Amino acid sequence: MPRLPSRRPTAATPRVARARLRTVATVAALVTLAGVLPAVPADAAGSHATFRIGRLKYGGGGDWYGNQTSLKNLHAGLRERAGIPVEPGDAPVVTPTDEALFNHPMLFMSGHGNVKFTPAEVERLRRWLNAGGFLWCDDDYGMADSFRREMKRVLPESELVELPWSHPVFHQLYAFPRGLPKIHEHDGGPPKAFGAFHDGRLAVLFTFDTDIGDGLEDAGVHSDPPEKREEALRMAINVALFALSQ
Repeated sequence: MPRLPSRRPTAATPRVARARLRTVATVAALVTLAGVLPAVPADAAGSHATFRIGRLKYGGGGDWYGNQTSLKNLHAGLRERAGIPVEPGDAPVVTPTDEALFNHPMLFMSGHGNVKFTPAEVERLRRWLNAGGFLWCDDDYGMADSFRREMKRVLPESELVELPWSHPVFHQLYAFPRGLPKIHEHDGGPPKAFGAFHDGRLAVLFTFDTDIGDGLEDAGVHSDPPEKREEALRMAINVALFALSQ
């Protein structure tokens, strides 16, 4: 594997500057889309909105609670590298029927086991996605079949299709010209990214056979080498920036 450059983008980097300008406008727009998602509060200085990522709690017996340190580290990366105004600390846990669901323009879910939504949860997730929400599911290994089944219930008119390497999600703050990085080995195949579209907008991202979430964890959790953790963080920052760019 080629060695990643050690230099990190700074506030003076053009890509970072563009991301900051874009974020001020798009965070507020995303969370007020269609009059469904409430306005995001300004920060203490009243200068910009705050981006919220939520951790989706789902039924069916799968370990929705995995990757316990991943979102904390993603939040830090978004603040430090891209200047994104993210609420500090870990991501709040939300279910599809929580009132807080519509406070989160982006949700993350992961796990190894079964995913199952109730009819009420299916309807609520559909409403959230149709209003502009963005769901990222990172398969820790073993949830692909059930996730695909449940997404067919949530978005019956949309199929999860493989994204080409040219898709913008791979070319945000960081360039991944060959698609997803490979963090952990599962089935021996290449990592793949699938998307479900609604009205031409990528509403659901499903990352498979890569384990970005594991790579985002604290250094001692999986003993991943620094270059793997760096790749995972860069890709996760791209996903969040892409969610904001739509």
